[in-house]
Amino acid sequence: MRFCVAAAFALIAGSSVNAQTVAPALDLSTATPIAGSWVYSQTASGSEASFINASAMPQLTIRCTRATRRITIAKPASGAAPLLTVWTSAQTRGLPASFNPATQRLSAELAGYDPLLDAIAFSRGRFGVSIVGQPALVLPAWAEPARVIEDCRV
Repeated sequence: MRFCVAAAFALIAGSSVNAQTVAPALDLSTATPIAGSWVYSQTASGSEASFINASAMPQLTIRCTRATRRITIAKPASGAAPLLTVWTSAQTRGLPASFNPATQRLSAELAGYDPLLDAIAFSRGRFGVSIVGQPALVLPAWAEPARVIEDCRV
């Protein structure tokens, strides 16, 4: 019995140490957001906000699937990566990510009431999304992402 309890504590301690070292601590508080604009649109399953850069290429999409109350954050990528790291003025977190080769997008999914979504909506001037081995994508914190987040909560 003692061995089982000790083994359980070892697993918990090992996984929390691993989780803390995987997501790097970004500080993008002085970074300049890229040029472009957010576009909000209704979809058949909910809503989405896409950030379009100066070349009219989507750089990030935040999508609400209303039926499941889930929010997906998707970024163009050339291959798979284990994490999509999100930085806000209040918190930074590495989210488990999956890569879709058909769309060439790396995405992470969150519950509609996840506190990281509030941190994105209320971030001071900017928030960032990064993948290991690539520079961070720094975006202006406009109302469109907050509107999508709210759509999943109503």
